[in-house]
Amino acid sequence: MKPFCIALFPFCVLCLSAMAESNDWPIFRGGVTQTGVSTAKLPDKMDILWEFKTKDAIEGGAVIVDGIVYFGSYDQNLYAVELKSGKQKWATKLGPIKAPPAIHKGRIYVGDVDGKFYALELTTGKVLWKFETEDQITASANFFEDRILIPSHDSTVYCLDQDGKKVWEFRTDGPIFGSVPIAKGMTFVAGCDSNMHAVDLKTGKKKFSVDLKGQTGASAAVVDNTLYVGTMTNQVLAVDLTNEKISWEFEAPKRKAGFYSSPAVVSDLVVIGSRDSKVWAIERNTGKSVWDFQTDRRVDSSPLIVGNRVFIGSSDENFYILDLKTGKSLQSFMVDSPVICAPAAIDGYVIFGTEKGTLYCLGAKKD
Repeated sequence: MKPFCIALFPFCVLCLSAMAESNDWPIFRGGVTQTGVSTAKLPDKMDILWEFKTKDAIEGGAVIVDGIVYFGSYDQNLYAVELKSGKQKWATKLGPIKAPPAIHKGRIYVGDVDGKFYALELTTGKVLWKFETEDQITASANFFEDRILIPSHDSTVYCLDQDGKKVWEFRTDGPIFGSVPIAKGMTFVAGCDSNMHAVDLKTGKKKFSVDLKGQTGASAAVVDNTLYVGTMTNQVLAVDLTNEKISWEFEAPKRKAGFYSSPAVVSDLVVIGSRDSKVWAIERNTGKSVWDFQTDRRVDSSPLIVGNRVFIGSSDENFYILDLKTGKSLQSFMVDSPVICAPAAIDGYVIFGTEKGTLYCLGAKKD
């Protein structure tokens, strides 16, 4: 009997890069394949430049476009804040927001825990339209041409057009917590039915499924012909999309805690947080452990890789900067509460939020 899934705290691909451009971070994990890698140029030493307070938890990651940071809070507001100053540009009250927002063609999109999905004008925060699902939305949207993909806890991925009209839907046998990556003309749906479904982007029809042997509570990443995802049953899996099978499995030893973090993937490593309180780096080709970094509490935050550094938060109320090759701590910042969201980066800056509702901006202090 499969465990019941509970709610969580959290090649050319359609001419969009799998890696974010350094001057923007427009969608969750930086690009449509959700690799969690940025080409941003960052200072060697980071400091806290500013803090922005909301009235409740920030559990989803931020997006950054044209010098403005956009993020949601459980206080029911979607915020736009100036990157350099931390000053509020606008705030729009919607509903309690866990999901990261996403930006596409001059609009910002976000779902809330009431099951509503909104399209807003990017410059003003004005609501343009609303689409309702039957349960919570805690995942970010993704985009295929002019279509919008939305996973929901009602066990469905919805494909909408730019006017908010449904084009197709794909139903599974369990809630979907994570965002769906896009590659090879397909989107890949992993959730609480313990399967990864490859779905045709144009028709919404299933092409194939792979048994993951466990439920998933976060998002997958796709690089080349392989999908990487963590499970609640303590495995990180590499799924061969060409042969439609699992190519390797990694299981964290000792404590069977599960992976609720989304992986970050570079040429040789898969980096992911675990509820065993560690950050793991796994050899991408073999699935063997390369290094692990111990924190004091579970790591649900999803790592961000920039150059030779890993940026990640922990529920121990610290935000860590690690050496990518060795896993050694380079810097850490004690913050006001647990960090479970995914950080975002552009040139000069790293942004993340906390459970007490504070948005932090890291960068280099001016003399």
